[in-house]
Amino acid sequence: MPHPAYRIRKATLQDASDFVHLVCSLARFENLPPPDTAAQTRLVQDAFGDRPRFESWLAFDGTSNKPIGYAIWLNTYSTFLARPSLYLEDLFILPEFRSLGVGTAFMSQGIRMAHERGCGRIEWTTLDWNVRAQTFYEKKLGAKRREEWLLYRMTREDMEAWMAKTP
Repeated sequence: MPHPAYRIRKATLQDASDFVHLVCSLARFENLPPPDTAAQTRLVQDAFGDRPRFESWLAFDGTSNKPIGYAIWLNTYSTFLARPSLYLEDLFILPEFRSLGVGTAFMSQGIRMAHERGCGRIEWTTLDWNVRAQTFYEKKLGAKRREEWLLYRMTREDMEAWMAKTP
């Protein structure tokens, strides 16, 4: 009997090392330093501890059962809609497994989860140079880019610098 090209499921603690490996693969793809050992420990605790901060989903190759991608979802809240929102923090698929429908499967899962949970919307960001992802989101999913909203970020170092100069 033929195996499907891939399968996705919610990650468990037993998947922690595969999950961390994929997060490090995303960092390399984005030309960023991967999480250090302490950050990897926090990542596993935040994903699979007593009070998870986010949901992680994994994709596996249907033949080898090798982990090939992941998505991280977390809840935010819209005061204007008075509904929760589902936020996609990461969506990453190993390059050799792209264009098989894995991204669509992850997004379909997220859309279903958001609808079932009464969410008013799903949100995410993508890097300005990742045209392939932008095309997927806009053309395949019909998502709309919100150009009137600008993403701002303070790193931990920025926060510490601000707190040091603010009484």
